[in-house]
Amino acid sequence: MYGQKIVTPDIPGVVKAGTRVEVIREGFEGTEGPIALADGSVVFTENRADRLVKIGTDGAVSTFLEKTGGANALALSPKGELLAVQTAPSAIAVLQPVKKVLADKFDGKPLNRPNDLALARSGNIYFSDPGAPAAAGTPPPAIPPKTGFYWLDRKGKVHLIADDIRRPNGVALSPDEKTVYVANTAGEYLLAWTVQPDGSLTARRDFVKLAGFKTTPTGPTSGADGIVVDQDGRVYVTSTLGIEVFSPEGQPLGVIKLAKQPQNLAFGGKDHNQLVIVGRGSAYRIATLTKGVDRPGK
Repeated sequence: MYGQKIVTPDIPGVVKAGTRVEVIREGFEGTEGPIALADGSVVFTENRADRLVKIGTDGAVSTFLEKTGGANALALSPKGELLAVQTAPSAIAVLQPVKKVLADKFDGKPLNRPNDLALARSGNIYFSDPGAPAAAGTPPPAIPPKTGFYWLDRKGKVHLIADDIRRPNGVALSPDEKTVYVANTAGEYLLAWTVQPDGSLTARRDFVKLAGFKTTPTGPTSGADGIVVDQDGRVYVTSTLGIEVFSPEGQPLGVIKLAKQPQNLAFGGKDHNQLVIVGRGSAYRIATLTKGVDRPGK
């Protein structure tokens, strides 16, 4: 598939059959955490280079910010603050306009290695901490790293939501922000919680079964990583198969395959009707029939 022209299947309301998967650029030093800016351009983390990269609405690529504290995921607040999950050192922090740490500990202990976050309009933040991944090609450690899925409330307090997800990864909110989705890279299901008025989470459940789940020499994996939702509440999850698309009710709608396994994605473009995907050092763009949610960030 690599080097060949790749097109999408027909997914009603999402993409027309034969829509080209456009390669924006390859060769990045890590690709994660894309979000859309107000003008439709997309910023993502080139994490191994410790910088943020901007993809303009015309496809032009430029450096957006250097020295990000090992940023791995991004969010925008309604006030225009750029937030990040940082890994060097580990923290939930504001990068712009004024740098500040929002949280770097839970229960008095440093965060392990946070990965992704979702910021609600209310100011509540939900983030994952899967711990440091095992080196490529090595078996998983005898004692798995401590993991967590957390809620950082509007008063700055961190609450543990779950510590039994084998590898919590991508985090996203439904359009009405009444549901939080969490990817489990090592699990068979995309998880979901119901958001209460105070921001706390209840009613944990297996939302959808991922077709990309398989057993490998290093253990079971779905490859579930980034998540994004569209204006109609459809859920897009990157996995070992590509991008798995589900209805708001959890029905599988189709899979968009790419040349390389995707890691994360966001809606961008002037009308927010382009799906921008990053993964394995590459960035792609797909014209869609739908749009992203009308709120800051992803």
